[in-house]
Amino acid sequence: MKNERRLRIMTAEGELRGLMDDELFTFKGIPYAAPPVGALRWRPPQPVAPWQTLRDATAWGDASWQNRDYCVAAGGGDPGRFSEDCLYLNVWTPDVEPVTPLPVMVWLHGGGFSIGAGSLDPYRGKALAAQGVVVVTLNYRLGHFGFFAHPALDAQYPPGKVVNNFALLDQIAALQWIQRNIPAFGGDRHNVTLFGESSGARSVLSLCCSPLAEGLFHKGIVQSAYSLPDVPHKQAQQTGLQVAAHFNLAADASAEQLRALPADSFWPLERPLALGPVAISGDAVLPRPMLDTFMAGKQHRVPLMIGSNSDEASVLDYFGVDARSVLQQLRSKSRLSYRLLKWLYDIHDDSLLGRAVARDMAFTVMPLLVAQSQHSIGMPAWRYWFDYVSENARHLYPHGTWHGNEIPYVFNTLATLPPPGDWHYSASDIAFAGRVSAWWVAFARDASEFSHRLRLDGEPDWPVWRPGEDLTLAFGHDGKAESVLKARFMRGRLRLFRLMMRSHVKL
Repeated sequence: MKNERRLRIMTAEGELRGLMDDELFTFKGIPYAAPPVGALRWRPPQPVAPWQTLRDATAWGDASWQNRDYCVAAGGGDPGRFSEDCLYLNVWTPDVEPVTPLPVMVWLHGGGFSIGAGSLDPYRGKALAAQGVVVVTLNYRLGHFGFFAHPALDAQYPPGKVVNNFALLDQIAALQWIQRNIPAFGGDRHNVTLFGESSGARSVLSLCCSPLAEGLFHKGIVQSAYSLPDVPHKQAQQTGLQVAAHFNLAADASAEQLRALPADSFWPLERPLALGPVAISGDAVLPRPMLDTFMAGKQHRVPLMIGSNSDEASVLDYFGVDARSVLQQLRSKSRLSYRLLKWLYDIHDDSLLGRAVARDMAFTVMPLLVAQSQHSIGMPAWRYWFDYVSENARHLYPHGTWHGNEIPYVFNTLATLPPPGDWHYSASDIAFAGRVSAWWVAFARDASEFSHRLRLDGEPDWPVWRPGEDLTLAFGHDGKAESVLKARFMRGRLRLFRLMMRSHVKL
């Protein structure tokens, strides 16, 4: 049994006491920046005040303000207590004194930048860490606290230094904390993998484009990033003015008046007063839109793994969007495109066709765009397609893997999570989760800018994506728990969507 002394870790800010979870060291609720409250609301994260006595790190930190019911229903569970004071992270490590420093995997949770927390059950890092990596999850500012523009706030910055993407700055501050402190937890500060799903995946891509994040991570995994465009700064500023007016503040309201608004008054706001689920382009954190940066080949030179799921259109179901409306919008713009889609998909039911088209326009095209961009700058990318549904739940998921359903496979948490229905995970499901999780660890451990393929015993070698071969690794095949390589996957339709996406994908 590992002794109490080794549960005490000295960081740059002070000493922490963690706990043991079987043979894993776990540290929870570590502050990585000062509480962004009062005068620090809508400010870049500031350094943590050092502490002199032993600090307990055995309880989760508070999550950012959000809609609890929404998070329980769609975000992965109950995020716990809410507060503006939410900048905390959690660490799982198998060894605080390894012979060789361990790869580090940093998880950015999804939730449309409006819900979620690093402490949610599907994100527990125990099973990943048991494979020889250090896992970090974190909370960051959400909703209006995470993304906000207003003339009074913008006026506080010198020209060219305006900040609106506070959530992205929080993530950068967490990465800076990792550079300072992760060696004390056994981690390699020179091998940091940033991975995330949905808005967490968009965060990974945004940080690949942020000049403020360069050098803080060394590779990225992008799970189900959507193709919606970033919000231009001018549009975000107009929304900020509308939010102020909603709270009966004049157009020339001061920054002090805005910061005096109650913390719990923002999360109930809905469109058109809500921002997201994307970042704001045009500030010091994200000077240009993320998609524009990738299409110009100006992203940071880091290896990427990127993919999506077979029924991402499940997001439409949750928000009550009729898949037929996607086709109607497209058909009204171009009957030729509509006929071409029917031919490409060979689907003649408009509801099913709309579902497939919405999935591919919003999600499936992104891995191809990013892989092409990576190839253009000589950086490796591995493209995947997740199409496995738990054996006993296929009647609930007739169209494939829902948005977010790959997460417990990635974290290998199926065995510890209760199924979301009156059924159980099979032995095959749990075994497959172990294999999927091992691929993610292999990427974190082995991928570099010089890699040509990833290898896992008993699995096909996974080559770097190249235009000629256009190989995609499918996780799940014909309902079986296996991984297979697919050549030229959806090539024709995705080429079409690359041309169409700017005019057809709307917030």
